Amino acid sequence: MSVLDRFRLDGKVAVVTGASSGLGVAFAKALAEAGADLVLGARRVERLADTGALVEAAGRKFVAAKTDVTQPAECDALIALAVKEFGHVDILVNNAGVGTAVPATRETPEQFRNVIDINLLGAYWMAQSFARANKDGGAIVNISSVLGLKPQGLPQAAYASSKAGLIGLTRDLAAQWTGRKNIRVNALAPGFFPSEM
Repeated sequence: MSVLDRFRLDGKVAVVTGASSGLGVAFAKALAEAGADLVLGARRVERLADTGALVEAAGRKFVAAKTDVTQPAECDALIALAVKEFGHVDILVNNAGVGTAVPATRETPEQFRNVIDINLLGAYWMAQSFARANKDGGAIVNISSVLGLKPQGLPQAAYASSKAGLIGLTRDLAAQWTGRKNIRVNALAPGFFPSEM
């Protein structure tokens, strides 16, 4: 048995938000290659077919739905789709995200709120939906950022704030759910990747 065999996800169902581009596509592909079936969510639903093709190329099944993570009802619907199509849900990758490159002196309240609504609150609504539907334990992976850990001097106040908040949310949910619900909650804080956002 190889090291990678120890990390197989055969029989698992994973939900990935923001699965239409960038790291979301890479996460979906990797999860499928590890044996998981996928539920893909994104605002740009027309692009989910390309991600789904990568899932199928790995020999796994997928379903996809237009999902705006700022709407709790749409988060509930995406998790319900997983349960309806596959009977259960095991993994959530909270990847949906946006950023702005606006100096802090010029960022509008609407721009700031939009980033917080998607990057932080959207992850919270998805985590709530996942935890309510999950009966046998599982895992949530929140995609934060290196900017949530250490300022880089870039015009990213809203983005950095949302990703720092996501780290705090991750810690709190891990403390609440790991023991009580057998749901592990972790965050990744990637650096810069040449990808669409």
